[in-house]
Amino acid sequence: MKPSLAKIAPFVFVLLWSTGFIGSKYGVRNAEPFTFLALRLAIATVLMLGLATLVKRNQRLTGIQYLHASVVGLLLHGTYLGGVYYALLLGMPVGTTAVIVGMQPLISAIVARYLFEEPGSLLQWVGLVLGFVGVVMVVGQKINTNVPMSSYLAAGIGLFGATAGTLYQKRFGNGIPLLGGTAVQYLATTLVLIPLALGFETLKIVWSHELIFALIWLVFVLSLGAVCLLLYLIARTGIAQVTSLFYLVPPLAALAAYILFDETLSGLAVCGMAVVAIGVFLVIRPAPTPPAQIEALVRSSA
Repeated sequence: MKPSLAKIAPFVFVLLWSTGFIGSKYGVRNAEPFTFLALRLAIATVLMLGLATLVKRNQRLTGIQYLHASVVGLLLHGTYLGGVYYALLLGMPVGTTAVIVGMQPLISAIVARYLFEEPGSLLQWVGLVLGFVGVVMVVGQKINTNVPMSSYLAAGIGLFGATAGTLYQKRFGNGIPLLGGTAVQYLATTLVLIPLALGFETLKIVWSHELIFALIWLVFVLSLGAVCLLLYLIARTGIAQVTSLFYLVPPLAALAAYILFDETLSGLAVCGMAVVAIGVFLVIRPAPTPPAQIEALVRSSA
């Protein structure tokens, strides 16, 4: 990826990923979660394998890389997406789900501090906290306590999957070919989801225009485009910088819902979006050049 494109990759990722809640909302209206997710990932597996075959260069995985890619897939796609889908199916509003999953950046940064020695600066920690506060401001008004506890459990499982998958990818995913590794992630997850759908669901699918649109969008835009960008960003930057981008997802999802579904967007929510933007800026902004490095640059140019 060219340097100029690398700079805009985080923003492209956020725009793509934020559409996932909209596609999921359409999807679970017409198919049960495991069934819909298995269908989505099965199609994505075939397409990703096709891309990896076309590229050919450096797409072969070693035995241990197959294992690591499979674990990442089960966590990042199966556990995270399955949890979110079931939370929505069980009646949890999108806003509440976004708040729960929105804790991922803060949890990931705390764990990464001890696992990967990524302490971060004081401003980065302030940015992480601000990002979470902003998310609560945006979607907190939509929290509904009249939903079953099982939906909160499902959302919590999704939060665990997103956090653990991101950390595992950072720890063990370096060096795994992007296309080949992602194809293995999808294949392993699909092979687990199919028995779950057969055992716990009716496999009923309503082939409406809504479902077809959601399937096409989630496969091509999310499973192919956004996921590849996510894995690229995890390999390229620190956990805090990558996961902080997820703070931007709930506000953008709320904005999309306002446009598409006429959902309310209060003044507090707009202020929350500004708080989120400030928080993310503090986390991902380039670190200032240390004085010693500046002095060395001056001497070298003299």
